[in-house]
Amino acid sequence: MIYLLAALLPPIGLLMNGQPFAAILNLVLCAVCAILGLVFHVLLLVPSAHALIAVHVKREDRRHREVVDAIRRHGLPPGYPR
Repeated sequence: MIYLLAALLPPIGLLMNGQPFAAILNLVLCAVCAILGLVFHVLLLVPSAHALIAVHVKREDRRHREVVDAIRRHGLPPGYPR
């Protein structure tokens, strides 16, 4: 759901994902790409691509932290070489 929101409304998607500075940067990027996108149409996709990449990186970072915390709390999985 957050990926769909980030693709269609990039600054809102970044805010909902907990990235206010990235949302402000994306809002500026939207303004610049809207002006330059009149000539170079591919630039209209840049803010959405930025938001999708930022959301993905943040979610992967959260998942990585959860795995590291679980390993710290419970130890390595059985059979894992040390």
